[in-house]
Formats: sequence, structure tokens, C-alpha cells
Amino acid sequence: MGLIDDRFDKNIFTTSLDFLFNWGRRSSLWWLQFGLACCAIEMISASMARFDLSERFGMLFRSSPRAADLMIVAGTVTKKMAPIVRTLYDQMSEPKWVLSMGSCANVGGPYDTYAVVQGVDQVVPVDVYVPGCPPTPESLYYGILQLQNKIIKFDTIARKEGKGRAEDQRVAERQLAMAGIRG
Repeated sequence: MGLIDDRFDKNIFTTSLDFLFNWGRRSSLWWLQFGLACCAIEMISASMARFDLSERFGMLFRSSPRAADLMIVAGTVTKKMAPIVRTLYDQMSEPKWVLSMGSCANVGGPYDTYAVVQGVDQVVPVDVYVPGCPPTPESLYYGILQLQNKIIKFDTIARKEGKGRAEDQRVAERQLAMAGIRG
């Protein structure tokens, strides 16, 4: 998980340093800009001066998937675009997180056609769903806060019970969230 995991006996210095690394990981997510439809306008407005998402959360837009650890999928994912979404997700380094923004990304929106993927979770695993058509910048804020809580939980479980157990818990939470969206 961290640079110092299992290298030293637990003491106040290594625990504090581990906390600092995890705080930095949670508080400075670098997101991959992936806007596909009208939700992208709301995502862009969240980063402008009125809402200032990037400054308040220490987030940076990254144009390269290799430098990003958060993918925000905002808008309608078509079947032609799905392999590209998957390729970009595969190029991101671990740990990586996905936030699905808007009804079209969550469940296909009003487009129940042969060309539209009925939820981006069929292409990549999603950690947080932000509902709305289009969701407001405040909704995106709330989704980011929920994602930060999941990152804290993941890091805590990984530190206490191992990375495999934390990943199992993350997969179980994703399946519950997907069942809630589909149900």
C-alpha cells in the first residue's frame, strides 16, 4: 500500500507517516477528464471560479490516464466509445477509482437503444454514482466527498487486514451499488 508498509515495527513515526501518505492520496485526487455529453458541462462548471472544485479538493485535471487516479465518466457511453473507456481505465495506475456522473452514465438515461451502453458499470467498475440529469456541481461535490470516505475506508482495511481483504470489500460495495442502481 505505502512506501513503508511492513518494513518497520509499528511506532508513532511510521504510523504518522503512513497517515500522511494516505491523507495525501485521498486529498489530492488527479482526475481524468472524460466528458461525453451534457454532464460534462456541469463537470467543467464545477471546476470554474464559482464552485472551484479543483482548488477546494486539491484536484488536478490530467490529460494522461497514466497520471490520473480518478476517472469521472460524465455522459452517455455508446458501444463505440466503450472500448476506449476501458482502455483508458486499464492505463490508469493503481489504486484507481471511477465516478459515474449523470443518468446516462449510470443507467443509459432515456436512450434504451442498440447503440448506448446501459450503464458504464458494464465497461468499468464504478465506485460512486452521482444521479441527476444533468447533476449539479454540488452533486459532484457530494460524490467526491463520498469517494474520499471510500478511500479512507479502503486504506484503513488495507492497513489492518491486508490489501486483498480491502479489494474484496471494495468489489462487494461496487456490486451493492450496482444492484441499487439496477433495482
